[in-house]
Amino acid sequence: MTRLLIIEDNPELVANLYAFLEPLGYVLDDARDGAAGLRLATGNDYDAILLDLMLPRLDGMTLCHRLRQEFQNPVPVIMLTARDPVDDRVQGFALGADDYLVKPFSLAELDARIQALVRRAQGRSVQGTLTWQDLRVDTRAPQAWRQGQTITLTPSTHKLLLCLMRAAPGVVRKQEMEYLLWGDHPPESGALRTHIHELRQHADKSFTYPLIETVHGIGWRLSAPTMSVPE
Repeated sequence: MTRLLIIEDNPELVANLYAFLEPLGYVLDDARDGAAGLRLATGNDYDAILLDLMLPRLDGMTLCHRLRQEFQNPVPVIMLTARDPVDDRVQGFALGADDYLVKPFSLAELDARIQALVRRAQGRSVQGTLTWQDLRVDTRAPQAWRQGQTITLTPSTHKLLLCLMRAAPGVVRKQEMEYLLWGDHPPESGALRTHIHELRQHADKSFTYPLIETVHGIGWRLSAPTMSVPE
């Protein structure tokens, strides 16, 4: 089963994609503007993303750049565009796109390209999990494993931990985590710290050494035993 996010504002094309891909076994989500698409892409785990370049609220190039640089999300991205200049393709690949299709395109070819990218991405991971030090996290279900113990996560702490895993050992900024959970309308500042505290209770407290490190004034990261850890 391949889970696919379609970020496209053309309703006719979206309908055609659903009609073709769902009978092939794809599980589909869609967003009709870039801001909603980024929220879905960072809040869920997909096997691939189809990304239109000309989107309202947030264009496809900017979305792809933020997905790679801010959220460190490696999900395969196929850019869809009605334009075919070489400069656009070069810029798209430079920003982190994995493939590029010019409209109109063959749906059968699209299916083949998606499957090729998904196979390639699966070769970089192990059975749908991410690993850092002695911590292993399921990318689809809210659970993790550490030192032989199973850790049950909430949907929110699962999203935060996946974000930290994908960025490790880099720092994830507070604003990025707030956007991941609440989009453009985060609640009071203490809400995120409550989720981080809950994550630490499950993933750090009962183990030999903590992994979640506060980078004061910036955000959080996953540390290694040789790195500094929080007091």
